[in-house]
Amino acid sequence: MFIKIIYESIVQALQQLNANKMRSFLSLLGISIGIFCIIAVKSAVDSLKQNIEKSFEKLGNDVLYIDKRPWNEPPHLNWWKYMKRPEPDFADYEVLKDRLRGADYASLSIIVPSRTIKFHSSHVEGAYMAGVTYDYGDLYNLTFEKGRYFTPFEYQSGANRVILGIEVAQRLFQAVEPIGKEIRIMGRKFQVVGVLEKEGESLFSPFRYDEAVIISYNALKKLVNVKSRYTWGTLLTVKASEGVSLEDLRGEVTGVLRAHRKLKPREDDNFAINEMSIFTTLMQPVFRVLNIAGIIIGGFALVVGMISVANIMFVSVKERTNIIGIKKALGARKGVILLEFLIESIILCMIGGLVGLLIVFGVLEIIARTSSFEMFLSFDNVVIAVIVAVIVGIISGIIPALQAARMDPVDAIRS
Repeated sequence: MFIKIIYESIVQALQQLNANKMRSFLSLLGISIGIFCIIAVKSAVDSLKQNIEKSFEKLGNDVLYIDKRPWNEPPHLNWWKYMKRPEPDFADYEVLKDRLRGADYASLSIIVPSRTIKFHSSHVEGAYMAGVTYDYGDLYNLTFEKGRYFTPFEYQSGANRVILGIEVAQRLFQAVEPIGKEIRIMGRKFQVVGVLEKEGESLFSPFRYDEAVIISYNALKKLVNVKSRYTWGTLLTVKASEGVSLEDLRGEVTGVLRAHRKLKPREDDNFAINEMSIFTTLMQPVFRVLNIAGIIIGGFALVVGMISVANIMFVSVKERTNIIGIKKALGARKGVILLEFLIESIILCMIGGLVGLLIVFGVLEIIARTSSFEMFLSFDNVVIAVIVAVIVGIISGIIPALQAARMDPVDAIRS
């Protein structure tokens, strides 16, 4: 009986759509727009979260960053307090590398922006140059299109060796094989030993590797004053060993650095320990606002859609009054009539919701194909769309369905 009611309700819903196509289209348009607004915003937020998480995975979820200031405070807040703090330096790096038991790697990198790189008549301006300690490649999981990382001897001796980002290599060498060639950096010759794989767009990264020029820390000391406090950006990082939590590593780093910098027990730390997950926490309010905005905009469209679907159902009840009377005269109960019209209303809303989902899928697919930002429609959001459509269908159809269920069979047949 229940299957028969569902089948007849689907048939009636399709007949209603077919009987007046324009009216049906305009009525279901509100449902489609409402579902589109809600699910499109949720999918965009979910896609943004996933892209952030992938960026963290690329950098490592088990990495701590030692800096002068915490990343979760506005730049202008306590600016003078943090500017008076010492910049993380090579001595900090060495003591962490030697004394930490819960870390696999420690690395120091000094970033020098806007350097001109030359190869014969070709040159690249504005490349990001970094002098890095030996463990940098393992800590950041550098992968190579061609060539290799520095050897221990090249690092220790400060040999003039360089690793290029793929965009820098392509602009400098074009069709020429870059490995083994010599380029000029700040008047000195450096031999290219590696070219990094294309990174593409990344939401979080120490700097753009596609435009990077990486040399060893010991080689950088020959070019610039690495102890300059205000000119160079310094990044000191440690990577937790397997099975060691970031909280445990944070406590160990704090103890080692405080002892190394000879801070008294009552003195505050003169350094900050950050992690990439801070950015996710900072963006949670933004995600919530976006979701609420999508729900509000979609909610207005759904209200319009509900009124339109309710109108269709009232017309359907009016047109089938005689049939309702005959069914009740033959013994059909109120619940059966009520269920029949409710299911019909739900089917209509689900059709509108399906159209909205198809539009969301199409828009996300276009964005994904025309940009490097990965967009997707998750199964959870499809389920949410179906649940919203069912709820809207019940609300839209409950009053017409009750009107049909309460009809007197004699009056219904006469009408």
